[in-house]
Amino acid sequence: MLEKFITLMLVGRKDEEKGATAVEYGLMVALIAIVIIGAVTLLGNNLSALFADIAGDI
Repeated sequence: MLEKFITLMLVGRKDEEKGATAVEYGLMVALIAIVIIGAVTLLGNNLSALFADIAGDI
């Protein structure tokens, strides 16, 4: 049953493959950007606190 569904999806999407691929790449880029922004925000705050702690010890 699942194989039939997958086959129908693949056969039916051959004509729309370029447009779907562009949309998928756009979504992937947006997701990667969100992850990078979140990581930089977290690391930025932690590094700021670490440097403040070190400066206080000095």
